[in-house]
Amino acid sequence: MPDLDIAIIGAGPAGLAAALRLHQQGFRPRIYETVPELKPLGVGIDVKVYGSKELDDLGLLEEFRAISVDAQDSIFYNKYGQEIYAELCGVHMGYHYEQRFVHRGYLQMLLYRTVLDRLGADAVVQGMRCLGYTNHDDAVTLHLRAADGTDSEVTADLAIAADGIKSTIRQQMHPEQSDPVYSGITMWRGTTLMEPFGSGGTILHIGAPQSSSMIVYPIAENFEGTGKVLVNWVVEAMRDETVEDWNQAGSVEEVLPYYDECDIVHLDVQEMLRNAREVYLFPLIRHDPLDSWIDGRVVLIGDAAHAMYPRGGNGACQAIVDGGVLAQKLATTDDVPAALQAFQAERLPVVNGIVMAHRGEGYEVIRRMVEDRTEGKRFADIEDVLPLAEADAIFSAYHARVGQPRVGVADVGEPTGFRTEHIARGAALR
Repeated sequence: MPDLDIAIIGAGPAGLAAALRLHQQGFRPRIYETVPELKPLGVGIDVKVYGSKELDDLGLLEEFRAISVDAQDSIFYNKYGQEIYAELCGVHMGYHYEQRFVHRGYLQMLLYRTVLDRLGADAVVQGMRCLGYTNHDDAVTLHLRAADGTDSEVTADLAIAADGIKSTIRQQMHPEQSDPVYSGITMWRGTTLMEPFGSGGTILHIGAPQSSSMIVYPIAENFEGTGKVLVNWVVEAMRDETVEDWNQAGSVEEVLPYYDECDIVHLDVQEMLRNAREVYLFPLIRHDPLDSWIDGRVVLIGDAAHAMYPRGGNGACQAIVDGGVLAQKLATTDDVPAALQAFQAERLPVVNGIVMAHRGEGYEVIRRMVEDRTEGKRFADIEDVLPLAEADAIFSAYHARVGQPRVGVADVGEPTGFRTEHIARGAALR
């Protein structure tokens, strides 16, 4: 159906990647974006191996590599900075593709430039907010409002809603599930310009989730010619919030006390936090999995369809996968409603499972287990608290659940994970 008139709502990574996937199948969609001018905003994204494959399929892997950092290893610590577990990442684990860290805005701008290059300068209409939609028998009308307040309408054969966590289209499609429910957890997200740490491609998972949890990873090397790396860090803690907004200003003074006793050999956590260039505050809001992403000629993708806690690096990656699957179904099915149903049947149960897995902390649960088993105290030997084999089983199950089963788990008798302080226990990956 290459002659379909397709409208995409939202020019975030999900909408832009969907446009490129549709273009590969012979379609020429048009994107309608609320902001008057796209800018490289945001902080870090952890792009998993299957996300890198998607970008390779789009012919963008080399350009993506140029703006991102190769993830080499992932290390977990308790609140004192004692190592719990480690594993290699991406190609270092044996996958065909890298796991990579990138600034969200840089990835978005790469996709945006590529859309303009391949689909034309008129492929993205900025400063145009979608207020809602009206379905017809064989079309859909989008109700739009320009930045100057002028209202207009666009009728298309299909509308793809990629308008994010605060999706207007999801609210119309599922009004009974539109009210935000605060999880009780607040995130502080920041960046710091600093010297490289660890391997240069290390992601750190620090703290006891019962009180506060921190993730740290580099997102740009030699940032702006400084010779230093731009590091993305995220802190979670319990706090009373109600506003779902990525752009609220936060303060490191609120999270510093959680890491007073944290001592990691290759990272001064306190100094990193104090030297933050920017700090944003974001409450984690629960969006319960939907039982349908379709209403007539309208379909939800990305965060609009399956907003998940930003843990484990799967939100953006799953959003990009959506576009490829949807484009393939539209290209191989003569009937639009049938194509949408085929897309939903393939994607909805899988992604809803990932949404719920992120609610349960995923592999981060090992830090909670150690805190509970030690009653919040330092340990003498981690093997007495959380045996490597037990931790390994948790990680293997999680990676399989999100679609990237660990290489060699089925046929390697020794653990896939390891401990950097006890390398002999990780002989399979030395």
